[in-house]
Amino acid sequence: MAELVYRPVVGLALTLFKAWDLKIDCKGSENIPRSGGAVLVSNHISYLDFIFSGLAALPQKRLVRFMAKEAVFRHKISGPLMRGMKHIPVDRKQGEAAYQHALESLRSGEIVGVFPEATISQSFTLKSFKSGAARLAQEAGVPLIPMAVWGTQRLWTKGHPRNFRRSHTPVTIRVGEAIEASQDKYAGAITRQLRERVQELLEAAQRAYPVRPKDAADTWWMPAHLGGTAPTLEQIREAESR
Repeated sequence: MAELVYRPVVGLALTLFKAWDLKIDCKGSENIPRSGGAVLVSNHISYLDFIFSGLAALPQKRLVRFMAKEAVFRHKISGPLMRGMKHIPVDRKQGEAAYQHALESLRSGEIVGVFPEATISQSFTLKSFKSGAARLAQEAGVPLIPMAVWGTQRLWTKGHPRNFRRSHTPVTIRVGEAIEASQDKYAGAITRQLRERVQELLEAAQRAYPVRPKDAADTWWMPAHLGGTAPTLEQIREAESR
């Protein structure tokens, strides 16, 4: 199948990352299957996570079809690109259509990318996982591939300005071994196992990250439990309930 949009976009992204002098450290790409369907599952801390998650599949010569909110597909610039790359629009009011679209993609041998937290975590810690990824893998008979990204929040995240200058920002990516989504298991149990594995990978990425905050004003991108000033999940929930 010709990829008239996806591959040129990947080439452009790699060129930009080189221009920005990003230090990308990706380990575990060999855990992504070279053929056949799979659900790639990542944490979500940045608007750019889908790009870096997709980069993790390139060594295996795979392209990932990400599930993303429908508004992105309606944008005059991102919309044509998202459709051309065959990503999957998600209308949260009518999620069944997106689910069926993703299921068909998996059954045809594609890798589908899912962020089970649904939205960016402003605490930079894992939120609760929705069970859709596990249910997709079960129904399609494909594995779940857990992964974690770290450092992307320093480039562009919710509530903070973009940082696209030549900043030498490191980005750490860790991909874990496949998790079988057995049909005789409860999707909730698989989801808990998946979240635990992503948490382990996130902690591994954080330990490997070569940069620490320079001063007190630079602690915004670190979660509170690591000594940063990012709001906790409890603080975010309290603010949203007001």
